[in-house]
Amino acid sequence: MSASNVEIRQFSCLSDNYGVLIHDPDSGTTIAIDVPDAAPYLAVLKETGWKLTDILITHHHWDHVQGLSELKEKTMATVTGPERSREVITGLDKTVEDGDDILAGPFEIKAIATPGHTLDQISWYIPSLKVAHTGDTLFSLGCGRVFEGDMEMMWASLDQLIRKLPADTTIYCGHEYTAANAKFALTIDPENEALKKRAADVNALRSAGKPTLPTTMGQELATNPFLRADDPGVRKNLGLEDASDAEVFAEIRTRKDNA
Repeated sequence: MSASNVEIRQFSCLSDNYGVLIHDPDSGTTIAIDVPDAAPYLAVLKETGWKLTDILITHHHWDHVQGLSELKEKTMATVTGPERSREVITGLDKTVEDGDDILAGPFEIKAIATPGHTLDQISWYIPSLKVAHTGDTLFSLGCGRVFEGDMEMMWASLDQLIRKLPADTTIYCGHEYTAANAKFALTIDPENEALKKRAADVNALRSAGKPTLPTTMGQELATNPFLRADDPGVRKNLGLEDASDAEVFAEIRTRKDNA
């Protein structure tokens, strides 16, 4: 496998979800990440002539697995997902827990447990491609709502991504939420020049009907307030100079929930 030959296709599913396909022409391996709806995947597979070999699932929410049964039935792909949802997600062939590595064709893929949004959430990282899919944990300029875990758990998950994903990692995720996230981010980090520029770029992309994803870890570290709990400017703006990073994150997430 040559990383430079690998093709990645991102496409819209449902109202604001994204589907992702990763294809290695040398081995014929094609990986889908989450299946909000089978039809868009089948359309891209037909257009490209790719044969789907593997499906990776990030978490059990319906808008990530709704199309799984149909896509698996029509492609016979091998499905890997979180062990924690073995009994919840229909169609899993293999399951993973935090720190597990799997092989899909030539790709070594690392499972990073990032609970908080859900307890079963897995972020998938492919070091050889410098690509990760963070499901509904890390969004462009945002993070997922904390539904099943708690704030401390979600911060620990984001902190794990900060530590494990190099700045040059390309980040795919579940939803196109960036414009709303940018508007909120400016209320938390109003003096951040990189954020101001990025917000303008995001608005231009959306006005042109273009996606704001993928992003990069470096871009998120510079502009995403949910990853910047240790930033002095963010802390000062929130009046939380002496709080822990987890407390700062919790305040930011609470403000977003109430925005």
